[in-house]
Amino acid sequence: MTVTIVGSQLGDEGKGGVVDLYGDAADVVARYQGGDNAGHTVVYDGDKYKLSLVPSGAVRGKVGILGNGCVVNPETLFEEIDTLRERGLDPDIRVAERAHTILPYHRVLDGIEEDEKEDLAAGTTKRGIGPTYEDKMGRRGIRIGDLLDPEVLRERLEYVVPQKKALAEDVFGKETGEAFDTEHLYETYKDYGERLAEEGMTVDAGTYLQDRIDEGDNVMLEGAQGTSIDIDHGIYPYVTSSNPTAGGACVGSGLGPTVVGQGEVIGVVKAYLSRVGTGPLPTELGGVEGQTPEYTGDGAGDEDEEELATYIRDEGGEYGTVTGRPRRVGWLDMPMLRHAARASGFTGLAINHIDVLAGLDEVEVGHAYEFEGEELLTMPPTTEKWGRCEATFRSFDGWPEVDWADVAEDGYEAIPENARTYLEYVADELGAPIYAVGVGPGREETIVLENPYDGE
Repeated sequence: MTVTIVGSQLGDEGKGGVVDLYGDAADVVARYQGGDNAGHTVVYDGDKYKLSLVPSGAVRGKVGILGNGCVVNPETLFEEIDTLRERGLDPDIRVAERAHTILPYHRVLDGIEEDEKEDLAAGTTKRGIGPTYEDKMGRRGIRIGDLLDPEVLRERLEYVVPQKKALAEDVFGKETGEAFDTEHLYETYKDYGERLAEEGMTVDAGTYLQDRIDEGDNVMLEGAQGTSIDIDHGIYPYVTSSNPTAGGACVGSGLGPTVVGQGEVIGVVKAYLSRVGTGPLPTELGGVEGQTPEYTGDGAGDEDEEELATYIRDEGGEYGTVTGRPRRVGWLDMPMLRHAARASGFTGLAINHIDVLAGLDEVEVGHAYEFEGEELLTMPPTTEKWGRCEATFRSFDGWPEVDWADVAEDGYEAIPENARTYLEYVADELGAPIYAVGVGPGREETIVLENPYDGE
């Protein structure tokens, strides 16, 4: 069977930890979209593993697949594999031949275009993700399978590199170097292709995954980022360039919707909200200069709100895994979560980081929006309308700081009563049961109420 892990907010919900939590029952963990912009941290035997491309399950010895919906930087891939090997692990990673390859010119152009966009900047990690997806849709991309055939690789490069060089030099007025040199790119990426072939890493992902399912194996499908930065269902243009929603699991893995739909879809929820990048955020607390619209950081805002935002950011470690940038933080946004639950059809929820909010006298939730005198219970279809929404809040009594390790050991009923009230409100609003509650960074600090593989 399949279990699909979907971020329900703006990314950074703790999806890697949920994959790790349920990973023992999975035989294969497949990422279905995104690239090395998807930082995730896995804690295993007390050690932290920070990954940006390799699927989380690889840390525990599962077969990891980068599906055809991913964009793959071979340099990052091999760096992460080699680092894991140096730490005593032996990751088994396969890459879909239909996945697209990130090349150096993609990363250069990503940085140039992000700087040029200014107010429309999406908070990109400048890793070349967007430009690679653009080339995929423009039918000028270079797929992983092309790296295995030197003649095809050269032909593809000779077609696309002059276009990229002209874009950088003639449109943006930038100097170009090795990143735009056809011969250099050919030799470098031919070598990557040879290593992929030598290590037997490339597969037809959909066929491989279906064969494993037919053999009775369990497959976990791992999304990157979150629903509200989905290219179709997110806050466009402040979005990623792929589909983190459950529909993307079908397209990006090669498995049919009837296969994915017969499995479980777990929505991962952070108990508050965080975001890297510009654009509206109706439940935001305080602000981050350069990201929050019209925020100058000159101390003119609400001091209590600023203090609360800093507290949550520091307690939750809300700084980007890849970039180190501070994330914007806010109260939980229920219209955003209702939108995510509808778009992906959650069968269960994993709610993380309730420990971060411990010690507050009051915890608020953006229950609905007010838009031009109307109450909205879900996100409007355009970001411009969303930016004009005012959140209407519900307040919950706070819960005390406790020994969360003891709580995790004792189970759900050991969670402070007010925190359980908060959790059950979320589950009731989304119409999905709670499968797990995270009260700390490690797998042992997660309370498991349901294992999705138990019902197979």
